[in-house]
Amino acid sequence: MFQEMQDHPLQEARETNVWYPFDGLGEWSLVKFLVENLSQMQIDKFLKLDWFQMRERPQFKTKDELFFYMQQLPGRGPKWQCTKLKLKGYESEQPIHLIWRDGLEVTKQLFANPVYAKHMCYDPHHIYQGQEHQIGEFWTSDDAWEIQVRATIVPIIAASDKTPVTRHTGGLEMHPLFLTIGNIQADVRMKATSHAWRCTAFMPILTFIVNSDFQTLLWARLWHKCMDLVCSNLKVAARVGEYMVDPSAKIRYCFTPLISHISDLPEQLMIACSKKLHLSGVHLLYWREWRCSNPARFLMPEILHTLHKFFFDHVLKWIKQIMSHELDVRFKSHHKHTGVRHFSGGVSHVNQMTGREHRDIQHTIVPTLWGMASPGFICAVRAMIDFIYLAQNPLHTESSIASMTQALQDFHDNKQAILDAEARQGKSGAKDDFFIPKLELMQNFARAISHVGTLMQWTADVLERLLITHCKHLFERTSHQRDFVLQIARILNREESIRLFDLYTLLSSSVSMPGQGPLMNAVIMEDKEITSTETDPTFTWVSNANPAAQLRLQALRPVCNHFLKGILSDNAWIAFNVTVKADCNRLDASQLQSSYDITDFSHALHLYVTRNGYTLSGQLLFNTWLKFHIQLFSAFHTCRIMPSHLPVIFLEGTAMPYYLTRGSMVITDASYVAQVRAIFQPTLPRGSCAQLPERLSQVLVYIQHFDFVVPGPEPSTGMWMVRRSYTRYSAQSERVIRRGSIIPLTDVTHAVEIIPVYQGPLGRDVNSGNSMEVFDDYFLNNFADKELYHSLSVISDA
Repeated sequence: MFQEMQDHPLQEARETNVWYPFDGLGEWSLVKFLVENLSQMQIDKFLKLDWFQMRERPQFKTKDELFFYMQQLPGRGPKWQCTKLKLKGYESEQPIHLIWRDGLEVTKQLFANPVYAKHMCYDPHHIYQGQEHQIGEFWTSDDAWEIQVRATIVPIIAASDKTPVTRHTGGLEMHPLFLTIGNIQADVRMKATSHAWRCTAFMPILTFIVNSDFQTLLWARLWHKCMDLVCSNLKVAARVGEYMVDPSAKIRYCFTPLISHISDLPEQLMIACSKKLHLSGVHLLYWREWRCSNPARFLMPEILHTLHKFFFDHVLKWIKQIMSHELDVRFKSHHKHTGVRHFSGGVSHVNQMTGREHRDIQHTIVPTLWGMASPGFICAVRAMIDFIYLAQNPLHTESSIASMTQALQDFHDNKQAILDAEARQGKSGAKDDFFIPKLELMQNFARAISHVGTLMQWTADVLERLLITHCKHLFERTSHQRDFVLQIARILNREESIRLFDLYTLLSSSVSMPGQGPLMNAVIMEDKEITSTETDPTFTWVSNANPAAQLRLQALRPVCNHFLKGILSDNAWIAFNVTVKADCNRLDASQLQSSYDITDFSHALHLYVTRNGYTLSGQLLFNTWLKFHIQLFSAFHTCRIMPSHLPVIFLEGTAMPYYLTRGSMVITDASYVAQVRAIFQPTLPRGSCAQLPERLSQVLVYIQHFDFVVPGPEPSTGMWMVRRSYTRYSAQSERVIRRGSIIPLTDVTHAVEIIPVYQGPLGRDVNSGNSMEVFDDYFLNNFADKELYHSLSVISDA
């Protein structure tokens, strides 16, 4: 790719000015802003502003000069084009224009991109967890082994959805198509910020001059005709192969089977040409004659629409039916958590939500039901949430698939309680059936995981984001004249030129930097200062190939790795971080005790010192913090570091948003749940010549204890119940206070969440600020996040 750009006729001029024909980085930044954000008329108006009379003008004086200069840029990429189509025998109200580029050329460009060099896989493989086969990426699934040949497989993944592309009344709708390849690792591929998906076509949606009964059929035929044109060369390459250049500049003989087409349920039916119990009438399917293409395989269950929207459309409605206003009252009272939406107005009035909000409701819906629904009803809801969580596992084994299947069976075993409560309502009253297509699709999840790998890599979440970034703003920069589709093709070609020229300047800068090693050496270097999760591959690659260029990129910053410079636990599996400068410095014991409202702090400190074999011979002062970070390795990928949690202390006496368990993250008699009320580090007064022992000089936390109500989880919710622990203030006093103690910060093992055990309707005096203080009994919420859910599930099974 880079070599092709260097063969450009103007390469000699770029030896001295990488940004030629533009003056430099500043002018190139202006060009990008104008082309990516303004219409042609707006660009002309901008360049004619009087503002330029007192400042240096760019080289180009008009939009035409600007676009002429852009034509001199190296690298074109797959060219966008406009093709006029007709359906034989049928007329449409508007001409049929397909805006597209060749799918095979797009695939070649993706396959050759050096940005993904460290994130590529080419061969199927087996991974074992103990004695069990572990299924994750597509390359660990059964289908990867079935389609393997004596060549390189480049699996094609498509995604499409109907979307409005203009906002005005009677706005234009189109059907964008996105392509990516299965060689790119799923955790990279499924982030929109990784730019691993390429927009490949905009298929028209228009009205045919026929009876309305035939409109849907003709739309489907047109869609398949457009798809067939875009993917025709991919189908040939799947049969006879094609030579491609990989990210390391090696030539490979490749085949391009279709392994996935991500879409919602109505579009899946259109792709499979199915309509209820009959065929739809489309006879020329786009996937015909495409090697290894089978809609029973490449149309796999989709997490966003099949699970999250099923939850919103059905499960949440059942809960609203039985809880009514109380559902909103309880959601309003939930304590606010960092990174999770707090529904301050409740959830009943919301008619449309994003997938993220669906997940936020799922986190707390099971304990919220307590006291308002029968045990069978709660069991059914909890079983469905179990199924949703297990289906989203990034890794599966035979055991986890069996657990997922059992969760779905548990739902069916308890679903009669939903009907008994008359929670499933229709237009004519209560229903007595569960004829829900998405519920039926859940039966296929176990089979699909074995065939194509974990289902999270096929979710439509990334598609929803791509529709915004690639479609919503693009059509607003046109003049909506007769050559509308040609304008779109030109805009898309310019955006592709900008993206490739940005890559060219980064590559050229890395080659020209003094002391910089060869490009491929830079590509394969590993940046150990960051974790591998939530990282933009472009940003990571540039940080190695050309560190000076990082400041020019707009990308997600990588997850901070506290294991490098933070405080480590004894087994080095947990990292903690507090700021170098404390929030409060050199408080005495009485000041700390009153500021944090912890009555027995001095007594707890005396017990901690005594327990560690020390005696206090003088006054201690304390530096305190309001928050700290705790970071863990993933429960699924034990070599991957997860983003840190940020527990916060509130001086007003309210509970902190995260609670913490101590021990080895195993719920036993020796472990307990505790609320952190103060984070501090003892220090000596200025001028003191003494030295604190190690156990006293480290960061400590004052905690208040919770006891487990019963040895195991409560049956209907599947959650442990904990109760706040109290003790006498002193042996001679009848006053009762919360039982507290002091432990090293490194004894904390996990940030978790607790939800009050509601008993009947909630009083008006309970709100999000005091709900963690006015109750004594709480549920240890194992649905707080998927990592914690997996850890607590292992404990429950044990």
